[in-house]
Amino acid sequence: MAKQKIAVVGAGLIGLSTAVYISESISKCSVTVISDKFTPNTTSDVAAGMLIPHTYQGIPIHHQKQWFRETFDYLFEINNSSEASDAGINLVSGWQIFKTIPDEVLPFWSDVVLGFRSMTEEELKKFPQHRFGQAFTTLKCDCPSYLLWLEKRLKENGSQVYARRIEDLWELHSKYDIAVNCSGIGSRELMGDLEIYPVRGQVLKVDAPWVNHFIRDGDGLTYIYPGIHNVTLGGTRQKDNWSLAPDPRSSKDIFDRCCALEPSLQRAQDIKVRVGLRPSRLAVRLQKEILVHDGKKLPVVHNYGHGSGGFSVHRGTAKEAARLVGECIAALEGSSLKAKL
Repeated sequence: MAKQKIAVVGAGLIGLSTAVYISESISKCSVTVISDKFTPNTTSDVAAGMLIPHTYQGIPIHHQKQWFRETFDYLFEINNSSEASDAGINLVSGWQIFKTIPDEVLPFWSDVVLGFRSMTEEELKKFPQHRFGQAFTTLKCDCPSYLLWLEKRLKENGSQVYARRIEDLWELHSKYDIAVNCSGIGSRELMGDLEIYPVRGQVLKVDAPWVNHFIRDGDGLTYIYPGIHNVTLGGTRQKDNWSLAPDPRSSKDIFDRCCALEPSLQRAQDIKVRVGLRPSRLAVRLQKEILVHDGKKLPVVHNYGHGSGGFSVHRGTAKEAARLVGECIAALEGSSLKAKL
């Protein structure tokens, strides 16, 4: 039987990781990624790439934990291989600190990261404005490196990558058997999904190689994330703000907040401002849909709306999307068999 042709729309983190998982787990298909934006011009390129989960209100916690565990285990395996440098993956230890004791002292992901524990009184002396903290080791991705690595994996698997803007998924019907929609915030126009909205994030990328430990305020708004090439300082969380223009006032506020936690950042050099629009939704849209035009059908698998939590769950949701693609292939093959009979 001929291979099913699958088009993945979107070449950010979710699109590329989904395409890679499909190409590696389903032998009877060919995969093509189509997008009008590639690294370094995607939202994913701006992301800090820290594996600290965001909680989705509309998804059961056990699903979120499974997605996180699958992602952490996958990246940890890469980190322990010769691919770590090319993929931009490294381990980083640090602290998540709180001004008041949180309701959830032991978050659902505490047994997935490494060495999770409460901070000691001595450690908390570094942060006199905070009363409680958690210490652990997690993984960090250098986002542009990781996207390039995923794209390389795709091409090694025989997949195709095309630069093109898709205005309507039905455009794909004539050449492809299944469409996988990983268009992120673009799904607002592409699918008319008004449940997805932008949360504007502005960060600073600075040169401060002496900063080795991450520091994250418990509200998730202020953070210092050291990476392979630079340190990411954040951030902002501005709902329904579509502006990609850097805001100097936000930059000063971010820098001041981060310096309050780590005063040595006053010496940081080569400060660059980056802005991205997080594709946010109450719950990730991870489901099948059948588009119908004039009696013809196009199976679609949606995988978008990860907001600020994409890096923490991307491999897990890619696996789930691939499972749904497998169901679509089985249905198409079943229909084809019935037609022959």
